[in-house]
Amino acid sequence: MPPIQTFCLTLIYTGVRISETLAVTPERIDRENSAIIFETLKRRKRVVFRVIPVPNELIVRLARVHGLSSVEITSEASAPLWNWSRTTAWKHVRAVMESAGVPGWLASPKAARHAFAVDAIQLGVALNLVQRWMGHARIETTAIYANVIGDEERNIAERMWAGLRYF
Repeated sequence: MPPIQTFCLTLIYTGVRISETLAVTPERIDRENSAIIFETLKRRKRVVFRVIPVPNELIVRLARVHGLSSVEITSEASAPLWNWSRTTAWKHVRAVMESAGVPGWLASPKAARHAFAVDAIQLGVALNLVQRWMGHARIETTAIYANVIGDEERNIAERMWAGLRYF
């Protein structure tokens, strides 16, 4: 189902919280800059927005599936793209991840968020940029998501070793 696909792709490409994805409206899709503007919902004292770049293909798919090109500056522009509860969204994500072969204990939006952080770190994205994209007030929180072990840790070490030419 295309809306479920766009929802899951948005989670994967941005690493945002499920509730922040559910709050996306057409007016928060920045087609010109291939970015999505998210409100950081965990900040209780003030409203904080963050702009997260996404592949242009995601912007095109969002426009096609959700009819964004036909949305005018009306109340439609402020209506969420996905009109689901958090529970329904969580179930959709879990079903998609399970159908992709992700084990049950890893098939969750939180695991996708963790994977986003780990992938970003493995690809050399600066921790402070990952922090901004994930909407964390403290870098220590981002560091928890970026904690790697096993194969992930080995991949990072191998990248480091490639830059060291002692042998």
